[in-house]
Amino acid sequence: MQNIDKISDAGWSLLTTYGPKVVGVLVALFAAWVIAGILRSWTLKALEKANVDLTLSRFISQMVCYAILVFAIVGCLGVFGIQTASFAAVIAAAGLAVGLAFQGALGNLASGVMLLVFRPFKIGNFINAAGVTGTVEEIELFTTTLKTPDNRKIIIPNGSIFGSTIENVTHHPIRRVDISVGVDYSADIDKTRETLEAAVKNIPNLLSDPEHQVFLSGLGASSVDWVVRVWTKTENYWGVHQDGVREIKNQLDQAGIGIPFPQMDVHFDTKVVESLSTGKSREAHA
Repeated sequence: MQNIDKISDAGWSLLTTYGPKVVGVLVALFAAWVIAGILRSWTLKALEKANVDLTLSRFISQMVCYAILVFAIVGCLGVFGIQTASFAAVIAAAGLAVGLAFQGALGNLASGVMLLVFRPFKIGNFINAAGVTGTVEEIELFTTTLKTPDNRKIIIPNGSIFGSTIENVTHHPIRRVDISVGVDYSADIDKTRETLEAAVKNIPNLLSDPEHQVFLSGLGASSVDWVVRVWTKTENYWGVHQDGVREIKNQLDQAGIGIPFPQMDVHFDTKVVESLSTGKSREAHA
């Protein structure tokens, strides 16, 4: 009977000692959970109003929520006499170990955040990065997906993209089209310029501002070199390039101006030829 009384007294003592603390901790955790949810929603809305990328906005809002919950749990552990300093040290050590184990993934994560913040390109842009050229289909925290011109899907780690030179081909609404032309040395310079100017007038989808340029670029090994530069909208680049080459070729043909191609002149030493012929004839008689 005395043992039962002792057990009941001990239980009552524990209940009176830790009961209010447990209730308080539960209330505190519930409040922290509610506050974390509210702050997560506020953070997400604020980032969306600031036109921050949706993937990055969700990531930041989740980190805010988790941070509040972690601080709340560590604070509640202190109510029961647990040394939170040592607990925080354990968390830090665990975080360091995880960071070392996943340093490659964390590097891609950091690069993904930087790409989403600085926005060197966006979905739909045609880029050249990490040795791959294609249209951006997805930008995620760890990887970026490109669609190549021959319809292949390439997934690139963000660390490789952010650590390399990024060429955003379609960033600007207009592009310059350069067409190199080589003509015969016998062609008249002024007539060639007039012919190229006439060809430019027949190229569709050109912009009048900036103005086009036709200039003499140099004297090559077998041709007089010209460059025709015109401007067009980015989406019309390849069509204008093809139309420009066709028009220039047609105009040069109509004007009788030749386009040279590499040639090789072979010179024979007559003495050597004669000696070879003589040797062959002797062998035939023998």
